[in-house]
Amino acid sequence: MSGRLEAVCVSGTDLPSVPDRKPQRTGIDKQPVTGRVAVRTLGLDGDVQVNRRYHGGEGQALYAYAQEDADWWAAELDRDLPPGRFGENLRTSGLDLTHAVLGERWRVGTALLEVTDCRIPCANFERFWGVPKLVKRFTQHGAPGAYLRVLETGEIGAGDAVEVLERPAHGVTVETAFRAYTTQKHRLPELTPALPALPQRTRARIAARIEARLARSA
Repeated sequence: MSGRLEAVCVSGTDLPSVPDRKPQRTGIDKQPVTGRVAVRTLGLDGDVQVNRRYHGGEGQALYAYAQEDADWWAAELDRDLPPGRFGENLRTSGLDLTHAVLGERWRVGTALLEVTDCRIPCANFERFWGVPKLVKRFTQHGAPGAYLRVLETGEIGAGDAVEVLERPAHGVTVETAFRAYTTQKHRLPELTPALPALPQRTRARIAARIEARLARSA
């Protein structure tokens, strides 16, 4: 199974401000870059992740969003949504990111990436787009995109193939995680077999939430 990398996006240093928020700067406004881009252990060369408490780290080194999902939103909101507008580093095509399996591995250029989790929309995302109730609408729609960790550093560029090399048999998808975190929290135990794939900083917390839910239902 393979798709295509339509664009590689970074935030650069000219970061937009978000009024009445701390920190006031945000790295969500990413722009496509030309040529080859170095993929480091914690992200793309030239990218900036402002709030490291919630963004970045080994399990959220990169964020991918599908062109097909962007097209849905463009039609829904009647606006242009070019690469980077979702805060994504990678705009892909030909891959169903919503049903990507946590722990599946992609070869992109010379880098090896692993799907780790879904993206949960935040208030900054809503303010950046200027769309009332965007977080609620984004959650209802449920095409959150995929976070990735870097297993092997390398270089990537627009036009590269995105080749799915491995897909775990447990079948826990990005959509499963998104629903378990948001609108269907009773499904948290379904994430158990995928725990090793989750970002390290959230793995223990999610495991504790699963244990607590199982104890309540026992």
